Formats: sequence, structure tokens, C-alpha cells
Amino acid sequence: MATHFLTGSIRPELWKDLDDEDVIGQLVAVKGVGRWTAEMFLIFHLQRPDILPLADVGLRRAMNLHYNNGRPLSDGKIRRISALWEPWRTVATWYLWRSLDPA
Repeated sequence: MATHFLTGSIRPELWKDLDDEDVIGQLVAVKGVGRWTAEMFLIFHLQRPDILPLADVGLRRAMNLHYNNGRPLSDGKIRRISALWEPWRTVATWYLWRSLDPA
């Protein structure tokens, strides 16, 4: 990761002006960084308000529990449900994560 910063292939000074997919694209270009990791970076470091980490196990478990009686939901169904939360899908994700561990 450090090499990418040093060579300029990752340019964090531009991230505030880039959309989410462009930042994800820069991050996943680094070997070992996948989409989920990039999305967590957008949520927790860049504090982007509208991230839906579709591959996140906690999000999927909470969605299945609250929206489908515990049965698995397809990616398409999760996207359709989450469209109602735009532009605050990150906030909805936080609440769904928290719903699994309310203590």
C-alpha cells in the first residue's frame, strides 16, 4: 500500500472530489485490497454517507433477519430495499449492524 502512495498511483488528496466508485477503483487496484475493504474504508475513514457493503456478512444477516424472516435475500432484493435509504445507506447499515448486537 505504501508503494502505491509513494508512486502516486493512489492519490488520497483527490478522494474528496471523487465519487465512491472511483475511490473504490483506486483501492482495489492494490493487491490484497478487495471491494469490501475499500467500502469499509469509505465508511469509517472517509465517512461517506451512502455506502452499501453488499458483501458484508453482518449487513446480509441483519437484512435476512429483518426483511425476510431469516431467509437469504438476493443481491438484487437487498439493492431494491436499500434504494429506499438513499442517500443514507451507510447510516442504515450501522443500524442494521447494531440490531444484531443491541446490548
